[in-house]
Amino acid sequence: MLHPRHHAIQAPDKLACVEAWSGKHLSYAELDAAANQGAHLFRQLGFVRGDVVAVMLDNEIALFPIAWAAERAGLYLTSISTRLSQPDATYIVADCGARMLIVSDVYAQTGIALGARLPSISVYTVAPTASGLPDWTTATAACPAVPIGDESPGSDMLYSSGTTGRPKGVKPALPDGALGDDTPLVAMGRALYGMNADMVYLSTSPLYHAAPLRWAMTVNRFGGTIVLMDKFDAERALALVEQWRITHSTWVPTHFVRLLKLPHEVRARYDVTSLRAAIHAGAPCPVPIKQAMIDWWGPVIEEYYAGTETCGITALSSSEWLAKPGSVGRAVLGSVRILDDHGVVLPAGETGNVYFADGPAFAYHNDPVKTAAAYNDRGWATLGDIGRLDEDGYLFLSDRKNFMIISGGVNIYPQEIENLLVTHPKVADVAVVGEPDDEMGEIVIAVVQPAPGVPADAALGEELRAFARAGLGGVKTPRRFDFRDTLPREPTGKLLKAALAAQYRLAKVAP
Repeated sequence: MLHPRHHAIQAPDKLACVEAWSGKHLSYAELDAAANQGAHLFRQLGFVRGDVVAVMLDNEIALFPIAWAAERAGLYLTSISTRLSQPDATYIVADCGARMLIVSDVYAQTGIALGARLPSISVYTVAPTASGLPDWTTATAACPAVPIGDESPGSDMLYSSGTTGRPKGVKPALPDGALGDDTPLVAMGRALYGMNADMVYLSTSPLYHAAPLRWAMTVNRFGGTIVLMDKFDAERALALVEQWRITHSTWVPTHFVRLLKLPHEVRARYDVTSLRAAIHAGAPCPVPIKQAMIDWWGPVIEEYYAGTETCGITALSSSEWLAKPGSVGRAVLGSVRILDDHGVVLPAGETGNVYFADGPAFAYHNDPVKTAAAYNDRGWATLGDIGRLDEDGYLFLSDRKNFMIISGGVNIYPQEIENLLVTHPKVADVAVVGEPDDEMGEIVIAVVQPAPGVPADAALGEELRAFARAGLGGVKTPRRFDFRDTLPREPTGKLLKAALAAQYRLAKVAP
């Protein structure tokens, strides 16, 4: 049985999760008892299987008793980004049909405002505050610490950020089996990454995102220990790997870029030899960046490609990647098909729309139009990416379809340009967008955050233009280089490119 309850019985004092910055922690016995108490409170408040509870929490261990209480009460858990505007957060709470919202103490006023706009929901904080809101800790403390009598497994209902419009909720069918049954991530973690009860896992990203939340709960299923970062810092991450002898971790390519930009003497200061699997996803990783990480950490860099929708997954190991640089792997869930814009299947080597066949079905909650747009007439689903398959079935991604730039009739993929420019030593961060142009349709703009101490001037622009031309040729070289102090990114490192691209479109059409 792979479930926290099993580990609470077998190893009650083992650490289930710990906040690296504060030292606060929960043992498996404490986690199991708190989850049982939470499940009892849900039942006392009238929650039944299939109901939804929403949380807006920082990276804190308070999330785990709530999440596991929902899981064993047969509920959906919707985790909401703490970075959202109040209107967007209100939209998600209303759209998912949550009956309760639980917020971190620092978001008590946000919770009060949401409760005023959505009077049908109850709002709790995770601990006592002066806000007057009821707190989860006090409410659950009076509940029994034994299992509820009608346990059944729940699920998450998370929102995909997408590239346009409102976030899209993905509400899977609730599992029918027992609490400890395997999940797709359990099977994947065991088969590909050697996950087991001995793992110590570093969680580098906000738990309101799908992958960080799902992998952390998978670690609890195996009985491993989760070490939480409150926010990502490259040197701090290295220090935690050494301090906790981290065996497994999850990253995004932006994290790797920041690690590699540390001075050599800082990188050499920390022992990372405990790592058995450094798993990355979220965006294609620039080839030089991944090569440098494998050279540094060894063949422990693991990659997969998937989405919140979980309609398919590809994966590959370091050794596979070294043979297929730039690939995101072969299918391990579903099978990959490449289609042109007319729905015709393309042969190996040709670039087109990436679809998954034979994968789990999904639907966007309350949005049949978006759901229909994600499927073709054969029932194959797409996440909106462009790529190609090679003759061995390995997938190579080009970019998101919505980000493709058409300049002078030529398809240009910003990701390829970004992957090159970010390797330049004078570049801290970069985004490439299209700007409307009367003659060319669009022109390529590189928005650059210079490295610390590097002047953002015309000389830098010319240096980067020559660098891009040498690496990519004239067609893909940005027409203009704009400089900014920072680029808009999620705490996960995900670039908020849709918002940035919209700024350039609007600026061009503004009178």
